[in-house]
Amino acid sequence: MTSTILFAFVGFAFVSSITPGPNNMMLLASGANFGLRRSLPHMLGIAIGFTVMIVLVGFGLAGIFEVLPIMHTVLMIGSVIYLLYLSWKIATAAPKLDSGAEAGTPFTFLQAAAFQWVNPKAWMMALSAITLYVNDDQRIVGVLLVALVFGAINLPCITIWAWLGVQVRRYLNTPGRLRLFNWTMAVLLVASLYPILFPHDADQAGAARALQGMVQTGQN
Repeated sequence: MTSTILFAFVGFAFVSSITPGPNNMMLLASGANFGLRRSLPHMLGIAIGFTVMIVLVGFGLAGIFEVLPIMHTVLMIGSVIYLLYLSWKIATAAPKLDSGAEAGTPFTFLQAAAFQWVNPKAWMMALSAITLYVNDDQRIVGVLLVALVFGAINLPCITIWAWLGVQVRRYLNTPGRLRLFNWTMAVLLVASLYPILFPHDADQAGAARALQGMVQTGQN
């Protein structure tokens, strides 16, 4: 990977990691409800789980969509169902301010890592990174470099979202405000699927094709 390509990849990794998506919406809600320290396993699960995902995708796991095209539909349906479930959990996870106890628990490390496999944005980020920035002539080195760089950039980006949630928390000092915030986060989490499930403009369509067709056309 040349320095020019590496610079372009760093920009891609930063933009795709910092922009809103299921992971970031969930971390914003987690920071507001549970604080930064209790959200740390969630953050590490995302960063490390996504790094492992890139490695496995880069070494051929993405080929499952070529061999079994129906898996794309299965993934999308499963993702929607699970995200709707998570949205409901967020909407009903308001802390009990009067007693100091908290309803619900933050994501564990393993839950956050496993979530990457049903996160459509994570799939598109991984497939796009491997397709655009890994050369088949040096595939092993390229995949490992992409995974490590992406992981190093992803963790600070997602930490910002959890930190923002912590900052918002000081204003959520009444049950009504907390309920409104959590319901808003739940709606935004569901809305984050819209560009993936209903791509209308060229950029969104290209992103969706990363999950549907990049494996067939870009692995060279």
